[in-house]
Amino acid sequence: MPSPFRRGIQILVALLAFAAASALAVSQSASPAASSQATPLPKQLAPESREEFLSAADTVLTQMSQILDLPIRRPLKKSLRSRQEIRAYLVKQDKDDKDKARRYADNKALKAFGLIPKNFPLDSFMIDLLTDQVAGMYDPKAKEFYIADWIPISDQREVMAHELTHALEDQSFHIETWIKAARPNDDAEMARDSVSEGSALAAMVDYVLRDEHVGVRDLPDVTQLIRSGALAEMSQDPVMAKAPPYIQDALMFPYLEGTAFSQQFLKAHTGWSDLKLLFENPPVSTQQILHPDLYFKGVRPTPVTLPAWKGIAPKDWKLLEENVLGEFGVQELLKQFLDANRAASLAPDWIGDRYAVFEDSRTGATPLVFRLALDSGDHAAQFFGAYSAALAKKYASKAGPSAGPEFLQFHTSGGDVFFRCIAAECLDVEGVTRETFDSIDRAIDWTPAPVAAVQKSERGAALAVAASAIPSVPAR
Repeated sequence: MPSPFRRGIQILVALLAFAAASALAVSQSASPAASSQATPLPKQLAPESREEFLSAADTVLTQMSQILDLPIRRPLKKSLRSRQEIRAYLVKQDKDDKDKARRYADNKALKAFGLIPKNFPLDSFMIDLLTDQVAGMYDPKAKEFYIADWIPISDQREVMAHELTHALEDQSFHIETWIKAARPNDDAEMARDSVSEGSALAAMVDYVLRDEHVGVRDLPDVTQLIRSGALAEMSQDPVMAKAPPYIQDALMFPYLEGTAFSQQFLKAHTGWSDLKLLFENPPVSTQQILHPDLYFKGVRPTPVTLPAWKGIAPKDWKLLEENVLGEFGVQELLKQFLDANRAASLAPDWIGDRYAVFEDSRTGATPLVFRLALDSGDHAAQFFGAYSAALAKKYASKAGPSAGPEFLQFHTSGGDVFFRCIAAECLDVEGVTRETFDSIDRAIDWTPAPVAAVQKSERGAALAVAASAIPSVPAR
């Protein structure tokens, strides 16, 4: 699943983790660490504060080296940055991380799946959001740590603990190269990013509780308080509140789910001294992040393939992207159109997928092909019912439906939509003709799909009739 923007610690996450760690320490009858109180942010730190920042960063770096059992292999550049400098960095980082064509393809893919509105200005929104939220950052290219110059010294040390964990991991494991090694699989890259952000947030909790002799390995689910607090904070932040649900979830996933995964990893091992094992054998999917037991058992996704498109896709189609949604992406897709509990119930049945997004040079439309594997035929049947309902909601204006136990077809202004499940696999094809759908069916060696019960002459059928033909979602 295309990530809206990779990297960048949000100050709200740092402060919430601090609060959660303190609350958990209290619940274990430990003396709570001093509470971090919100204070008005100065426009810019005074010169003496800059010297204090440099001194504090050196101290925290040494402390994190001891906590993580990772050496300081080389001196670290440190600086304070203004809001304008941070914005310029974010713009440059986005351009360096993905070229213009890749950003365009990601944007189109998110809109084709219906995860962001078609007119949503993704790139500019993310720059505005992160400029407002970023409190500190480690730049793996420049090997430099910097922090926002409007953040008070009293609030900087927790942010330092997080970002300096990135710096120490980079010195030992070359973190940026390690994360990008998962490409071109977006799901696997998000899993590695979750290790990076989750381990840094877990390390920050250990930093906060260092004087209490309590660490992440000693605590219950450390993300529970962070999660509930994060939702409350996001609702109060005017910029974050405007973000589509998928953007909010994709930003928070590496921190929240990554921290939960890191905590389980540390509990299953002797502690931070075994962190290297995680970088030597990284998780390969967001499913392994969400279900650490699958990581420990070595359960990997099932490879799912799509055909070579020459001779199958119309000549006017340009392939923008082929990639993997993963369990996180499938859950977000269902959550977009169904209730969150139903989405969370169905998504773990995922065992593999592959999608392709095209652009029609004649019309500008973005046809979508999405093939996924479920862990059983029964779960594929349940997924058929749920995803059919999701498609019905996605396309508010439709006509001429045809539905059966394994096949759904209806007409939209942007082309026909087809959804079919056979055994433990499902195929979703949107914005195409029946001829193209049949070509894809044959190319993946499926039997011919049923002939549509409603003919094209009946495309003017009422929306109520179309909706009534959509299968209901079966109870689990």
